[in-house]
Amino acid sequence: MNLAHRLDRVPSDPLDLLHRLAEPLVLARAGGRLRLTCGAPTRADEVLGWAPPAPVEGLGSPSFRAVHGARTTYVIGSMALGIGSVSLVEAAARAGHLAFFGAAGLSDAVVSAALDELRGLGDRPYGISFVDDPSDPEATAARAELLIAAGVPCIEVSGLLRCARALVRLRCAGLRRGADGRVLSPRRIVAKVSRPEVAERFFAPPPARVLRALVRDGALTPEEARLGATIPVAEDITCEADSGGHTDRRPLAVLLPAVLAVRDRAAATHGYDRELRVGAAGGLGEPQAIASAYAMGADYVLLGSVHQACVEAGTSAAVKRLLAAATVTDTAVAPAPDLFAVGAEVQVLRRGSSYAAVARRLAAIYRTYDSLEAIPPEVVQRLEEEVFRAPLAAIWEETATYLGGRSPAQLARVSADPKQRLCGVFRWYLAKTARWARDGEPERRRDYQVWTSPAIGAFNAWVVGTRLEAPENRRVADVAEALLRGAAAVRRARALAHVDGWRLSIAAASRRHLLAGS
Repeated sequence: MNLAHRLDRVPSDPLDLLHRLAEPLVLARAGGRLRLTCGAPTRADEVLGWAPPAPVEGLGSPSFRAVHGARTTYVIGSMALGIGSVSLVEAAARAGHLAFFGAAGLSDAVVSAALDELRGLGDRPYGISFVDDPSDPEATAARAELLIAAGVPCIEVSGLLRCARALVRLRCAGLRRGADGRVLSPRRIVAKVSRPEVAERFFAPPPARVLRALVRDGALTPEEARLGATIPVAEDITCEADSGGHTDRRPLAVLLPAVLAVRDRAAATHGYDRELRVGAAGGLGEPQAIASAYAMGADYVLLGSVHQACVEAGTSAAVKRLLAAATVTDTAVAPAPDLFAVGAEVQVLRRGSSYAAVARRLAAIYRTYDSLEAIPPEVVQRLEEEVFRAPLAAIWEETATYLGGRSPAQLARVSADPKQRLCGVFRWYLAKTARWARDGEPERRRDYQVWTSPAIGAFNAWVVGTRLEAPENRRVADVAEALLRGAAAVRRARALAHVDGWRLSIAAASRRHLLAGS
């Protein structure tokens, strides 16, 4: 879809002129009337406003593009269970956008096969997600070793509140000093955070005690540890605001400035030989929000929810249809499967799904009883008939078999504790719901757990009446380009909005190119 050429049809229309992104704009008064033109004003013009060229490649931080080898500063965040698929990552990378494969919840064998495919991208920008599982440190460590061995160039870290051992090994293994004296790393870390104090830990060098322990255990060489102590754990930190999946639902307008201040203090304190960058994520579903994030100082933007409905996303057609029909009020927060025992929550699609209500019901039962045996028989009967559709004893046997095959040490811990067995059974349902959604299981449609934020509703409203309204037309490269072009046009429209007597709908400016290309 070549939107740029279509805009030439009515060059005198101010909305069309805004989308001539390679040309400067001049707002002038001539003969008592305001007019917008591309190029230089005439002698008779009284210049009232000016907007410079705004190519999409010019949004955000030049160093981000250089470090990651990307054309833009638009990032496609990882979506677990392979929803952020190989196809999605490849399509984004070929369009010049950094994208992350969603490895969370997948076996090492599946992740390894995906990485074999992604290596074909060569120097194009791509990466993979990495999450910490506090209940299974052995699996977390094994996943880190897999990513190191596979030579993954970039890793998106999420869900970590501390610089865990596996993360420090990911950051420091293979560090060396270049010919110019700078420390070179075989992989880059992009960390998602929702708290300024966590950002402070990631912008600092790895903890000395963790470096010493890794050297003692032979997981790092003394030279790697020395070099690691001079660089930040992550050079890129993403402020995760009101996002889909795990979220603290913090407002981006509050979180981003706080983390930017942390970045500035860290740069001054540690005196790094490299630039630290801050990105924005959460609630970014249409161009006005994206332009605002850049205007607040974001070096890059990261979007997830809007891409889950794209053609290349690794989820079912049923889920994509549900997402494409969502509004900004169709989400809810519910207990998270992986951190159920500690009360963590995820933001999910409420429209068309009962997951949020059922998950909250299970959480209430879990807080009330200390074992499966303590649950009253009438409650057990309702759970078996309405939720699990199987005896709880059979669910435990299936859970034990799964844990035994994945991590015998974890199975031993869970089996020895009645409360953990109860948690394991309830987590069976919570985890299955996400897979039923991904696979489009028709008999479990009401149970679908679909991670998303209100951003998908904002995107849907923005594309009404255009080609991108239908999910079968939402290809990730087209979605990214449309949002970036819209954000650039919004930026130019806002630069001229201060002129007295000049009226131009910024909302209309953000989508003029969509209508021209429909």
